[in-house]
Amino acid sequence: MSRKNRRPSKAISDDRIGYYKNQVNNLLNQKLNRGFSVKQIIKKLNVRDKASKLAVTQAIYELEQSEKIVKLRNNSYKSVKKPDTLIGTIDYVNPKFGYVVLGEEQDDVWVKSEDMKFALNGDTVKVVVHKVSKKGKPEGKVVEILERARTEFVGRIEVSPNYAFVVPDNRKMHHDVFVAQENIGKAKKDDKVVVEIKEWPSSNRNPVGIVKEVLGKAGENEAEIHSIMAEFGLPFRFPTEIEQEAKKVKEGITQSEIKKRRDFREITTFTIDPIDAKDFDDALSYEKLDNGNIEVGIHIADVSHYVRPGSILDEEAQKRATSVYLVDRTIPMLPENISNGICSLRPEEEKLTFSAVFELNENAEVKNSWYGRTVIFSDRRFTYEEAQERIESSEGDFSEQVVHLNELAKKIRAKRFKQGAVNFETTEVKFELDKNGKPLRVVPKVRKDAHKLVEEFMLLANRSVAEYVNKLQSKNEPNTFVYRVHENPDPEKLDSFAKFAKRFGHDLNFDKGEISGQLNTLMGGLEGKPEENVLQSLAVRSMAKARYTIENKGHFGLAFPFYTHFTSPIRRYPDVMVHRLLWNYLKNNPAPKKEPYEKDCLHSSEREKNAADSERASIKYKQVEFMSSMLGEDFEGIVSGVTEWGLFVEITETKCEGMVRISDIDDDFYEFDEKNYCIIGLNNKKIITLGDKLTVKVVKTDIDRRTIDLDLVYRG
Repeated sequence: MSRKNRRPSKAISDDRIGYYKNQVNNLLNQKLNRGFSVKQIIKKLNVRDKASKLAVTQAIYELEQSEKIVKLRNNSYKSVKKPDTLIGTIDYVNPKFGYVVLGEEQDDVWVKSEDMKFALNGDTVKVVVHKVSKKGKPEGKVVEILERARTEFVGRIEVSPNYAFVVPDNRKMHHDVFVAQENIGKAKKDDKVVVEIKEWPSSNRNPVGIVKEVLGKAGENEAEIHSIMAEFGLPFRFPTEIEQEAKKVKEGITQSEIKKRRDFREITTFTIDPIDAKDFDDALSYEKLDNGNIEVGIHIADVSHYVRPGSILDEEAQKRATSVYLVDRTIPMLPENISNGICSLRPEEEKLTFSAVFELNENAEVKNSWYGRTVIFSDRRFTYEEAQERIESSEGDFSEQVVHLNELAKKIRAKRFKQGAVNFETTEVKFELDKNGKPLRVVPKVRKDAHKLVEEFMLLANRSVAEYVNKLQSKNEPNTFVYRVHENPDPEKLDSFAKFAKRFGHDLNFDKGEISGQLNTLMGGLEGKPEENVLQSLAVRSMAKARYTIENKGHFGLAFPFYTHFTSPIRRYPDVMVHRLLWNYLKNNPAPKKEPYEKDCLHSSEREKNAADSERASIKYKQVEFMSSMLGEDFEGIVSGVTEWGLFVEITETKCEGMVRISDIDDDFYEFDEKNYCIIGLNNKKIITLGDKLTVKVVKTDIDRRTIDLDLVYRG
């Protein structure tokens, strides 16, 4: 900069120079990793007249003098501000870019793949923000990997004479893993294997690993299910010491233990479960009282009697946190002799239980309640189908009790919806499998009155236990307790959902309040319509996720001010914690410390999500396998999602979802409209959006990636 430009002209006011100092500072702060010449700064600020150019030049000089910016050797200028270093988790969207997720209070940082420093999905990293995009979104670069989320991956091995590559199944793992010849082990071409990464290169090369385990030939049921289990970190078996410890648990019930409990063995009691259930953790008892009311007992397996705090059985259950239900098997939280034997409320066996007992009048109003440890004798094991037969025909053993319980359940349910509960009835599917695990049919699960009967009484127990403990708490300090909370939905997500629903002719106005009422009206009107499953799924996605915590925040979906999980301790660890805490308060003991319970709540919520993701993966695998026999066939479907790459289409007949890639639609060039979740033809101006009916052809299935590729045949 010449000396004559270092003094402001009298024609240039201090205010004008001050304005451009802010402009220059903002520009250089947005581009912390590069320098700009004076000419480049003037051009970037869109300054054209001579006076303004002089003002910008003077502003640059004054910023340099005040050490707000620095002059580089090439006569360009750069901000002295250091890039912000933040810590977050990688969400590796596709091979080109990903995000560093910083939490609810901060925007995610966009990072292109070459700036990832070989961080992988789920890794905890330090990221430097060096730029803000035109849309105001931060962009950055990973500078350090603090913690690897995982070092083992599942994939198909491709073997060459001197080396191999493992192609990971995980769609967010975008790098094949190189395996040297000596580390291949017994793996053969197209085997599914577990590979452990031993070397993480900093340059643009592949990670290096060794084959840890061969799962079987790709495409075979055992290999694919085992690969899903390995992908989600699910245990294949219980450690030997856990099995041995479980065998030491005594099954018999002593008379001294019975005397400590309320005895329900002479009261009519039965279970209602799926036809293929093996662990029965809840039973219902029914007794008519002299005053005309009905006493209903909700009896839950007393797992906490057998699994004691600090034992290795308890530590294993806490670590697993939940049972996992894949399409062809259950991965239990507790060893089989406990979950399916000692604790399971099997018919014609005396069992120890923890119970919530309610006196109900004919209006299903709770007149009295009692909580404590009990002993029961189950008179009958009903499947849902058998219980439904009793409800529909009023005939058969225990039909009077089942029918009456169903009438009470319907009244409880009606009150719940009147109080603001949301009626989400998403369609789930199950598979009929042959002996080799091959899917023969995809069958939608149908929920009838028998399912809803059990559900209502379980909800009654869960809600009432939470309310009871809350009433026991001291005025100064709430009791330590485990709640199942479901917070109010985010207004922005609700607004987006309302816009989607409007495309189908459904008007929602959540600004007026009454969110649950409007949602229930919508759900009721969707039954049997093509968009039913799409809108139900979107409605669920617009809600907050339920979770476990020691801080009560109510349950929006159920419209309960207090709610917990008390009814499934065989398959959920939070229920075991609830049993222990409730018993502690029933004995008038002081509240235990909160911190360990909050830690366990967080862990249980994370494991619950992992279990749900693995269950979905197993369903998706079977859907892909099922559709692989239908290549070339046409199906009717409905657009269930829109992305910049393509249209997700749910096939109406099979409820399987595939993708029509935008690049494969050949009647025009289509662009993605992110704001309106649709694609628009550049020339023909055709719009394809969420909920549109399409005819599609199945053109490719990929079991490794669990994807179905479709071609658009016709738009209805």
